[in-house]
Amino acid sequence: MNIRDTRRGIFDFLKTLVVAFVLAQFVMISVAQAFQVEQYSMEPNLLPHDRVLVNKFIYRFRTPRPGEIVVLKPPTDPARNYIKRVVAVAGQRVQIRASHVYINGRTLPEGYLSVDTAGEYGPVVVPAHEVFVLGDNRGNSEDSRAFGSVPDRNLVGEAILIYWPPQRVRILR
Repeated sequence: MNIRDTRRGIFDFLKTLVVAFVLAQFVMISVAQAFQVEQYSMEPNLLPHDRVLVNKFIYRFRTPRPGEIVVLKPPTDPARNYIKRVVAVAGQRVQIRASHVYINGRTLPEGYLSVDTAGEYGPVVVPAHEVFVLGDNRGNSEDSRAFGSVPDRNLVGEAILIYWPPQRVRILR
């Protein structure tokens, strides 16, 4: 192997690395991104240090749906990322009373909760192009009860999978 072949091999390798890096950046920016859960607001379903994969592409094609777990930028601090559950979407009336969440006057079935929802809230109607989010650990969650509904543009994406730690790997539905 001569010097010219060695240089060509190094150049091809570096070119492949650059292309792989650019493609990885494209995927992270527009399609999917990994996030680490940092707070206790989604216990028992998501725990601190769980790592989740977020589909950043989905809401370009459809609006969020109640029950989906989303990563969002709260209106009060857009530099941060929160992870919460969508409980109501645009046009729905939300009220919290007697330890239950009511959507349009009907009790929201929340089999994913380990404790009741304390306190009173609303009723409020979720404005157009916004969602109302709550943490699953309602006693330890800064959510729409504190900062109001969240504009769709503040949604980073839908959390679709816990991928770490290995014993907690599962699809989020």
